[in-house]
Amino acid sequence: MLKVGDKVPDFKGIDQEGNDISYQDYAGKKLVVFFYPKASTPGCTAEACDLRDNENALKAQGYYLVGVSADSVKRQKNFAEKNNLPFPLIADENHDVLNAFGVWGPKKFMGREFDGIHRTTFIIDENGIITDVIEKVKTKEHAKQILENKK
Repeated sequence: MLKVGDKVPDFKGIDQEGNDISYQDYAGKKLVVFFYPKASTPGCTAEACDLRDNENALKAQGYYLVGVSADSVKRQKNFAEKNNLPFPLIADENHDVLNAFGVWGPKKFMGREFDGIHRTTFIIDENGIITDVIEKVKTKEHAKQILENKK
């Protein structure tokens, strides 16, 4: 997994509208990239809606938001429309972005082991350097975690 001080990879993906999204779209800007396990599940919905509800506070600090999961473009679009999400959600079905950030790997849930997405958020400064990594995401108050952890 990438860590504080690392340079952000030049990721590329397709969002819920079919648009190409890459790190270059945000070069020179502060960016929050949040990875979530599965669109439209309770925790992921709480997280995305908290970020939506606090988007103005995040923007006031200069942050742009991009969400990423392994869901299809169609599932991301349904998730965004149902919850009125105003930021791009990358459909990373091939795990290119997930692997670039190191958030795909073994997980345990209810005694079962499987590969999946580790819910993780990366805060990136204007120079493309990761200034914070939030691994213990509080889905219902994630924006607060981001705003409190700003460097």
